Amino acid sequence: MWQCIEQAIKTEIGENFTIEKKRLISTGETNLAYQLSDYQHNYFVKIKDKEHFNHFESEAYALEQIRLLKQVTCPEVIATGTSLDKSFMVLSYIPFSTATNKHWHHLGAQLAMMHKHSSHGQFGWQHDNYIGDTLQPNNWRSNWKTFFAEQRVAWQLQLLSEKSIKLGNIDHITDICHDALNHHEVKPCLVHGDLWQGNLGFTDSSSVIFDPACYYGDREVDIAMTELFGQLPYDFYQGYQEVFPLDPGYEQRKLIYNFYHILNHANLFGGIYIDQSRALLSRIFSLH
Repeated sequence: MWQCIEQAIKTEIGENFTIEKKRLISTGETNLAYQLSDYQHNYFVKIKDKEHFNHFESEAYALEQIRLLKQVTCPEVIATGTSLDKSFMVLSYIPFSTATNKHWHHLGAQLAMMHKHSSHGQFGWQHDNYIGDTLQPNNWRSNWKTFFAEQRVAWQLQLLSEKSIKLGNIDHITDICHDALNHHEVKPCLVHGDLWQGNLGFTDSSSVIFDPACYYGDREVDIAMTELFGQLPYDFYQGYQEVFPLDPGYEQRKLIYNFYHILNHANLFGGIYIDQSRALLSRIFSLH
């Protein structure tokens, strides 16, 4: 596998590259991450089983789309590939530093610019991709509330139902979520799609986002997710609001948007997230 990775890097950079240093950075249920170096070049490498290669292809495409907007920094994709039994993605290695209030403010402003300057005609994405390890359908729709209710909420509820976990009538829950978005006008923009504190970082001079689950959707889904597991520092939201203030009604809509992520966690991990899904659904019902 490591020879395949070395060769992929050589091919892409047009220089010799031999792994002299290898540092395990993180482990997950389906993912390993390493820093590789030949003492001149440094790369970040993610490794999965071979059948997950399309996950890396989807992620690489999303990172390239973020980079094209030139608003928020993200890792550069160096190469993707497979070995006999593994798939891998090689990214530029970015050493992170401690965040200051100024960093957080800058990230908020940059994200607002990304949301503001990425108009698109419809909601969806060029292909289905993944939120964590869950398939995320992205068929194009001209109507945001229909897209989100059907391809986000209903999809997750159906996956839970197939595991014999039922939160209620899927059509009824989907209609409630659809109606909750009824009077909200949305212009499609590129969203990160999985924006929580674990998927962002800072260098001395820039803010960095990574591990995207991109699609063209409502910008509020990104802001909502930053609040799901505890809010980011105040300066982030201040920076965002100064550039692109949120519309009235966001506090109610974020319940719908974060319901999707809690459902996904219930599908991936079960346990307490099933209880959280039920609790959040009760809050959503109470709005109507």
